[in-house]
Amino acid sequence: MMETMIKVQEVSKQFKEVKVLDHVSMEVEKGSICGLIGVNGSGKTVLMKAICGFLIPDAGEIYVNGKKIGADCDFPDNTGIIIETPGFSPYISGFRNLKTLASIQKKIGDDKIRETMELVGLDPKSKKWVSKYSLGMRQRLGIAQAIMEDQDILILDEPLNGLDKQGAADVRELLLRMKEQGKTILLASHNTQDIDTLCDKVYEVDGGKVTQVG
Repeated sequence: MMETMIKVQEVSKQFKEVKVLDHVSMEVEKGSICGLIGVNGSGKTVLMKAICGFLIPDAGEIYVNGKKIGADCDFPDNTGIIIETPGFSPYISGFRNLKTLASIQKKIGDDKIRETMELVGLDPKSKKWVSKYSLGMRQRLGIAQAIMEDQDILILDEPLNGLDKQGAADVRELLLRMKEQGKTILLASHNTQDIDTLCDKVYEVDGGKVTQVG
């Protein structure tokens, strides 16, 4: 029996009159890639924010690696996250940004940061400010931020957004390698190729409901 790493039980969330999540339940198994699909505004990002502890549900429970979010911990441990546009300091380099973030937990040093930047196709020696980065370069930096501390769980909202064809292919290959290493990945994407290529299981978010579709 596969171990469940993310478990969502009967979660609901309402903003004013709009029920964005309506008694949602889903599970993501350890060492798998699980896809979330749905149109803009369907609730994918709200669900991901709730799993990450950024939003408190009105009802229901969320467990990540056996810990109840909001009770056992405020945020899931050892989790790499990209939700919406990653926020970076605009007037320093990508390397300096990652170094600042790495200083919070002090798990990794400069060599690991450089290695991760090269892994996602960025030059760690570049002095270019992040404000001068293209959308694709910012996205690569966001992926580097999410994986650099060797996190066991990745929660990625549209991680291939803004990447060119080769960049998207490189990141798909990277995610499949990480799955082989036993990482657990929850991925939202509009791109059916990403979902078809990467995901072991797919949930569709529509009208506040979540249904397993593959």
